[in-house]
Amino acid sequence: MKNYREILKTKTVGIAGCGGLGSNCAVALARVGVGKLIIADFDVITESNLNRQYFFVDQIGQKKALALKENIARIDPKIEVETHDIELTPESIILLFKSCNVIVEAFDQAAMKRMIIETVLDEMPGKPIVSGMGLAGWGKNNLLTTRKFDNLYICGDMETEVSEDLPPLGPRVGIVANMEANQVMELLLG
Repeated sequence: MKNYREILKTKTVGIAGCGGLGSNCAVALARVGVGKLIIADFDVITESNLNRQYFFVDQIGQKKALALKENIARIDPKIEVETHDIELTPESIILLFKSCNVIVEAFDQAAMKRMIIETVLDEMPGKPIVSGMGLAGWGKNNLLTTRKFDNLYICGDMETEVSEDLPPLGPRVGIVANMEANQVMELLLG
């Protein structure tokens, strides 16, 4: 097999959402040399994001997609990062991510997760989508797994929902984000 970096530099991955899952997954994919990332998010960085998202204090107030592009350029300036400062809809998902080899779902809200998963599975047949579900709180590493449902891959425990008692925290969010990146690599490298 060719050097994995030679293969990955020819691949494009779409990342829907640049929060805890999306920012950490994008950085992991940049570090292994994925050639192009198409990232979309309409939100801005807040201080409360810093416990789990790949941003820095001096980036508070900036748009997440633009700040993430800047951070990735510091890791590897050869990676092409296409940013979109929009709230995704079924139509924009199809338009923005049609050239991607794999799409990563990295939304906080269940309704948005459902919308992108249904859009990709129904309107983009054969396109794999990697999702994160069940990542709140801490501990219980042995419950984190990846499950496959046709072209949908779900990373996490599929149970632990974010609540006041179980907030999203860096360690568990980071583990699931890296599981997503690892699954993307498995799909891209066969």
